[in-house]
Amino acid sequence: MIAEGGAQLGRLAAHRLAQLGCCVIEAGLTDAEVARIEREYGFEFADDHRAFLAAGLPVHEPREEEPGVGYAWERPWPDWRNGDPDELRQRLDWPIDALLRDVEHGHWQDAWGERPDSGEAAVDLARSQLDGVPRMVPVYGHRFLPAGHGGFGHPVLSMWGSDIIYYGADLLDYINQEFEGPRPEHPEDWAPQATVPFWRDYL
Repeated sequence: MIAEGGAQLGRLAAHRLAQLGCCVIEAGLTDAEVARIEREYGFEFADDHRAFLAAGLPVHEPREEEPGVGYAWERPWPDWRNGDPDELRQRLDWPIDALLRDVEHGHWQDAWGERPDSGEAAVDLARSQLDGVPRMVPVYGHRFLPAGHGGFGHPVLSMWGSDIIYYGADLLDYINQEFEGPRPEHPEDWAPQATVPFWRDYL
């Protein structure tokens, strides 16, 4: 059972995505499908994320690629129903793996203690320090929401290694920011509140 506030927010975000007509939306995930996904991949969707995917599952739409433009993700929407399991696991591991790549190239947090001399040793130590940090779940490309039943209304984070920024005050705001185009300007008092331990230190 998910909180009504989370269910409403997820449904509003799904409705807005459908209005924008920017992707193919298949039938939403059933309760049985959600249970299978959470069991198989070892996480729980936040309430608004679950309601969003239950209202309709966005999937990849073939695009005309512009010459000279690079695309980080061939299929930015995670296909939780029919996607390749290894690819889905890689996407779930992305926040940690990308951060460890930054560690290999010099990034370090003082809280981890003294940085080892070698990049390989630094990565090993950082990996041990990152064990147990909150799980992040991909929404689209490298945009993520925190995992966890009972949670909703979290800001959507754009996560690229140690470069982490807000990309929406919540899931509905994120859909507008990502897909409304051109990206709407936030009011001057726009101030998302960091909610995820560890990751919020980068914001």
